[in-house]
This record gives sequence, C-alpha cells and structure tokens, in this order.
Amino acid sequence: MTEIAQVYQISRTFPYQLLLMAPLHLETLFSDAKLLWQQDQQHFEHLLLLLRLEGQCSLLSMAAILKALGSQPNAVGSLSAFFHSAGQMLPSTLHMPSKTCVFYLSDAIFAMHTPILVTIDARRTTILNIELASDRSADTWRAHVAALEDHQVFSRGMASDRGLGLVAGYQAACDMALWVADYFHEFRALFEVLHQ
Repeated sequence: MTEIAQVYQISRTFPYQLLLMAPLHLETLFSDAKLLWQQDQQHFEHLLLLLRLEGQCSLLSMAAILKALGSQPNAVGSLSAFFHSAGQMLPSTLHMPSKTCVFYLSDAIFAMHTPILVTIDARRTTILNIELASDRSADTWRAHVAALEDHQVFSRGMASDRGLGLVAGYQAACDMALWVADYFHEFRALFEVLHQ
C-alpha cells in the first residue's frame, strides 16, 4: 500500500478506503440483501485498525475520516475507548510456541509517575513484555524477566541502564546471562558530567 501511495502520490489511507468501499458498492449492485457496511461492526472495527496501524492515523484524523464517510461513532473519545478495550484484550507478554533465546533491551518508562517496565527483543525490536508496575525494585524486575521464561522467551543477555533494581532483578532471574550497559544512557551520563 505504501508503494501504491507513493507511485500515485495519494494518502496511504485512500487505498484502504477503496478496499473497504468496493465490497459495499458490489453488494449494493449485486445483492438482494443490500446490507450497509457501516452497520457491520466487524468491517467498522477492521477499518479502525487499518487506519490506526497501517495508515498511522491519529485519533483526530480518524475521527475526521469517519465523519466524512458518515460513519458512527466518529468522536475521538469513542475511538479512544475502542482502542483502549482492544488493547486490554492483548496479552502483555509475547508467547512463543517453542523455546526462543533473544538479547533483551529493558528499561522503565513513566506514565503519570508510575513505572511501566518494558523489555524488547534487541534484534527484531518486538515488545516481549510490557507491564504497569508499582515500583522498579529488584523483585519487580525479577518477576518481569521470569514471566518471559514462562512464555518460552529466554535471555542471551541484556542491555539496559544501570538502574539498581533492574540490574539486580535481571541477575537474580538470569544469574549466568550477560548484562551490558546501553550506550544511550552511558553517553547521556557522560554528557551531563561534562556539562556541569
């Protein structure tokens, strides 16, 4: 779709709209039932996911597109609630069908002063585990890493900042695995020391 959009110099969302509108028009022309796709919840949810994930549309842009198409609901709040409920259905830890060894990148990010522990596969940049946590203690990080092993994801090593809880928790869960400091945090600390 990206290639088509670039060749014809059109928005990436336009081909997706065409794909969704074609069945509607064919159904209108050749069907006795004449069901409108806007009333079909599955097609509507499919459109929302395509616009958000493939079209990379913001909620505001999606609301404008849906309003132009005459679809309901088209309010930003309704779209936000839909994606929130869709996100709640997804597991927070990736499950592998068989034992997989990867190199972890781990860090904590914050939302409203609450830590969110994140571990990704360094090679594929796949989110392996993401969870809201009460703190960044060694026990919390150990449980975070242990949850990965419960889902068939094992560590070859990990890169992270030098957070005491993170490093201690990782070493408690994977005592023989390699740990290295990531360059981003190292250079940032060096920059701060040099510019004091």
